[in-house]
Parts: sequence; structure tokens; C-alpha cells
Amino acid sequence: MTTAVEHFAAWLNTPLGQYLRDNEAGWFDRTTVDIFGYKAVQLELPQLDCLRANRMPWRCIAGQSGGVQLKCMAEALPFAEQSLDLLVLPHTLDFARDPHAVLREAERVMMPEGRVLISGFNPWSLWGLRRLKANDVPWQGHFLALHRLKDWLALLDLQLVRGEFLCYRPPLQRKGWLDKSRFLDSAGDKFWPAGGGIYCLDVVKRVHGMNVIEPDWSMVILPNRSTAAVVEKMRLQAKKDRCK
Repeated sequence: MTTAVEHFAAWLNTPLGQYLRDNEAGWFDRTTVDIFGYKAVQLELPQLDCLRANRMPWRCIAGQSGGVQLKCMAEALPFAEQSLDLLVLPHTLDFARDPHAVLREAERVMMPEGRVLISGFNPWSLWGLRRLKANDVPWQGHFLALHRLKDWLALLDLQLVRGEFLCYRPPLQRKGWLDKSRFLDSAGDKFWPAGGGIYCLDVVKRVHGMNVIEPDWSMVILPNRSTAAVVEKMRLQAKKDRCK
């Protein structure tokens, strides 16, 4: 049986879907390129390779849709506790049966200070209004409100580091209209920054009681002025001796 996320993957080939995919691919490239570690996993949507710019030695696309490298359920991941450095959820929460259970699994498998990247549809946008008159993909997804998602993350000690809104053009399938409304992407960030059709979140797993160990600079012995003067005097004397 074809799942909702597979229908969404097929929708990405439409003009509007391609517009979304290009914008999200750019954000994931910019964000993952500077995330380091050993193991990175993307859940669902192999058509959108979110890990292509990342340089971790072990990367995998998992999920239930066709084309994934590892078959599993997002609500029951086959990874040990605290075993992943990066987990990417491209619209995984939008089409999961239990989005909160997916986040609980994300918290379980992430290393302390590990990163979770999330993209989802913004219900408070023109894209969110579109779902009121449509029953097909992708408009029947959960469209989780950002404030609700932030509450879930806080309960799991997953801290939002930064976020970005994308896709300010109206959700129209005609490529000509999408091209004509290109200016809205740059104007959106200035005039209605929270009105993008898509939000992208960069989240880190915080562990209480952990402290970053820094060098004890008080133990570093620096040469004083008198020592430096002696060294300079010796250098000059050696130079004179060579010139004789």
C-alpha cells in the first residue's frame, strides 16, 4: 500500500513540489555542511537527499517508503540509545501517525549535543490556508503549529538553536505564476517573516549537568619581561660573534 509520504514524494515532481524541494535542499545543504560527528540518519524522502553536503563517515536514509536504505518505522527506530550525531526529519512529522512519538524516538537515539533538523508545513501561511479547500497530498498532512512543536521539543530537552521560514510564493501549480511571484521570497523575509509556507528548525539535544571543559589558562606559564630581555641579549651577542 502506498503511504502518505510516498504520495508526497511523487508530489515533489510537480512545479510547486519542485519549488519546495529546491528551497529545502538549499537549507539542508547550508545547515548540514558544518555539523560533524560519525553517524547521520535521514528519515523518509530519499528523493530529497538532505545529507548530501554532510561529511560524516556513516550516513543512511531510513523509513518505510520506497528507495530508503533501511526499512523501519519512525516511531520505533532500530538504533541504540545515544548512538546518532545527526537526525534529519524532512516533513516526517507532517505525515507520521504519531508525530510526538517520532520526537521521543529522536531524543532517545541522539547523542548529547546531537542535532535534529526538522522541516514542516506552516499552518499560519498561504500554504496553510490552501489545505482548507483541498483533501489531496500534501494538504492532508498534520501541518503542526510552530508553537505546539516548540512545546513538544522543550518537554524532551530538545532546544531550538535557530529556525528559518521558506517558500513565500503562493501555493500554485502553474509554473508561470510561480515564476512571476519570485519577488515574494525576498520580500517575505522583510515584511512577513513568519508567513513562509515551510519552516526549517535546527535543534540540539541538551543534557542537564554537562559542562564544557575548557583549558585552565591559570596554569600556563608565560615568559616575563626580564626573561624576554635576557633571550634578546643572548641573540644579539650571538649575532655579533658570527660577524667577527
